Amino acid sequence: MAQTEPNLDHDVSWFLLPSYWAKMVVALISFLCFANSYDGDFVFDDSEAIINNKDLRAETPLGDLWHHDFWGSKLSSNTSHKSYRPLTVLTFRINYLFAGGFYPVGFHVINIILHCTISVLMVDVFSILLGGLQFSNKGRRLNLAPKTSLLAALLFAVHPVHTECVAGIVGRADLLCALFFLLSFLGYCKAFRENKEGHNFSIFWVLVSVILGAIAMLCKEQGITILGLNAVFDALVINKLNVLELIQKLLHKDKSLENAVLLRKGLLFRITLLMSGGASILYIRWRIMGTGPPAFTEVDNPASFADSLFVRAINYNYYYSLNAWLLLCPWWLCFDWSMGCIPLIKSVSDWRIIALAALWFCLIGLICQALCSEDSHKRRILTLGLGFLIIPFLPASNLFFRVGFVIAERVIYLPSIGYCILFTYGFSLLSKQAKKKKILAVAVLGILLINVMRCALRSSQWRSEEQLFRSALSVCPLNAKVHYNVGKNLADKGNQSAAIKYYREAVRLNPKYVHAMNNLGNILKERNELQEAEELLSLAVQIQPDFAAAWMNLGIVQNSLRRFEEAEQSYWTAIKHRKKYPDCYYNLGRLESEALFLKAIKANPNAASYHGNLAVLYHRWGNLDLAKKHYEVSLKLDPMAPGTKENYNLLRRKLEQLQKKGSA
Repeated sequence: MAQTEPNLDHDVSWFLLPSYWAKMVVALISFLCFANSYDGDFVFDDSEAIINNKDLRAETPLGDLWHHDFWGSKLSSNTSHKSYRPLTVLTFRINYLFAGGFYPVGFHVINIILHCTISVLMVDVFSILLGGLQFSNKGRRLNLAPKTSLLAALLFAVHPVHTECVAGIVGRADLLCALFFLLSFLGYCKAFRENKEGHNFSIFWVLVSVILGAIAMLCKEQGITILGLNAVFDALVINKLNVLELIQKLLHKDKSLENAVLLRKGLLFRITLLMSGGASILYIRWRIMGTGPPAFTEVDNPASFADSLFVRAINYNYYYSLNAWLLLCPWWLCFDWSMGCIPLIKSVSDWRIIALAALWFCLIGLICQALCSEDSHKRRILTLGLGFLIIPFLPASNLFFRVGFVIAERVIYLPSIGYCILFTYGFSLLSKQAKKKKILAVAVLGILLINVMRCALRSSQWRSEEQLFRSALSVCPLNAKVHYNVGKNLADKGNQSAAIKYYREAVRLNPKYVHAMNNLGNILKERNELQEAEELLSLAVQIQPDFAAAWMNLGIVQNSLRRFEEAEQSYWTAIKHRKKYPDCYYNLGRLESEALFLKAIKANPNAASYHGNLAVLYHRWGNLDLAKKHYEVSLKLDPMAPGTKENYNLLRRKLEQLQKKGSA
C-alpha cells in the first residue's frame, strides 16, 4: 500500500544507521540514562502501592485484584482513588513472588527493561509518524525517515521528565500503559497491509488494536486514548484527510463528502469499530469502579476547589503551561507539586499570566499551520504531533473530572511523544534553512548529552527517600508535603531535633496539615513536651474529626498528663473511626490497668503487691522514674515481696547504664 510522502530526512544532517543498529543504539542509551536506579530503595508512593498493598501477597486471591484499586483498597470504598490498574498490580505481585519478598532490585530492573523496550518501539512508531506508512511488495513496512525517527526516539529515550516513571517503581503503570499503547498503534498500522485477497484493511488487526488499547487502560487510565489517536492517524495518513477542507464541506453541506471520503476507504466503519470498542471498555470499567467519583482534598488540587470558574480556568491553563515547560526544559523536577508548591493565580495582574499567553500563542500558531498550510506533509506531521501531545494528556487535564494532583511528571510520559515529533520536525525545517547543518546537529547532540546526564543525576536522587525529598526543597520550597517528608525521613532515622524543624515548617506552610501535626505531636510527646503535643493533636482532630491515629496519640498524651477519663474517651473515639486498631486497644488496656492499680492503691496504700505490680507496669512502658518510685515503696512495705527485689535491681542497673551513656 503506497503512501508517498516528501522525504523528511533529505536535508537533515544526522546519523543514518540500519534499523537493527538504530534500535540497539536507542536501547543502549536509554539503559545508560537510568541504569543507576537499579539498586534503589522503595521510595515515596512505593510504600503504599507495594509494601503495604495486600494484593501482592500470595494469600490474597487473584480475583481481588479486579475489585481493588491501585493501592489495594476496595473500589467501592469512599476513600478509594478509583485508580483501576489490575494488570500493573499483577506484575508487582509476580515481582514479589519471584523475589521471595520485598526486594526492590527486581522491581527496578523490570522498569528499566520496560523503558528500553518502549524506546526501541519508538523507532518504528516515529518512522510511521514522520515518514508515513508504506509497505513493500512483500508486505514489509518501509522506514522512510530513518534519520529523523532515530533522532526522535533518542529524544524520547533520554528525556529527564521520564525519570519518575522509570526510577520510581509505581511508574510501572505508565510504562506498561505506554507499551500496550504503542503496540495498539503498531497493530492498527498492520491492518493496512494488503492481504492475499487484495483487501484494503484487516478487521482482525483493527480488533487487535482495540484489545491492546483495553490492556493499556487496565495498566493505567490514559491507555484508552490510543483509540482516538488511531482514528486520527487513519483519517490523516490512510485517508489523507484535509481537516480544513472537511470543515468547509460540512459547513456548506457538500453531499459529495460522504461518498468521497468516508465510505471510499471504510473510514467510517473503522472509526465505528474504534468508538464501539472504546465505549464498551469505558462502560465495563465504570461498572467495576462504581458511579462515585474519587475522593480528593483541596491540598491535592487546590484549583479544582476554587469557587470561581475564572480562577479554575486560569489555573488549569497555567498548569498546562508548566507541563509544556517541563517538556521543553526539564531541569526543575519534583516528586510532588501539591500543597502550595504552585500558588493559585487569583488575578489577571499576576505576572504568571504571561505563561498562559505564551502557551496559547504557540498552540494557536501550530494549529493554524496544521489546518491551513498548503503543504500536506506539514499538515499531517503537525496534526499528528499535536494529537500525540494533547490527546493522551486529556485524562489529566481536569476537563472531564477532578484529578488528585497539580502537576505529575509521570503523566507526561505519553504526551512527550508529541513533543518529540514537533521538536524533530522543527529541527528538519531549521536544517533545511541552515547553511552549516553540522553545527545544528552538534547542538542537538549537546541537548541529548545534557539530557543523558540530567537523567543519570535525577535517577540517583530517586535511589533513596532522603535524596529524593531533599532534592525537592530547592524546587518547591513552599510545598508543605516536601518539608513533611524530609521531617519524616529524619524522624525515622532518629534525628528528632532536625525532624521537628521540618515538621514545624510544614505546619507553618499549611496550618491544616493534620499529618504533620500528628507526627510533630508524637515527637514532642516522646520528649515530654506534653502541653504543646496536646495542643497540636487537639487541633488535628478538630480539623479532621475522623483522624483515628491523632485521637489515639492524643489519648496517650492525656494519659501521661494523668487525665485518664479524657484519655479513655480519646481512645474510644479512635476505635470508633477505625474498628480494626490493635495499637489503640493495647493503649486502652494499658490505661485501664494503670487506672485500676492507682484506684486500688488509693483504697489501700499499704499493700506492697499493689505498688510492686504497678512498678512492673511502668517498667514495661519505659516510665523508669515512676517504676523506681513504686518498687521502693513496695520494698519498704514488704522487703521480702516476691520478685520485687530482682526487678528493682534490674531497673537500677538499667538506670546506671543510661547515666553512664549520658555522661560519656
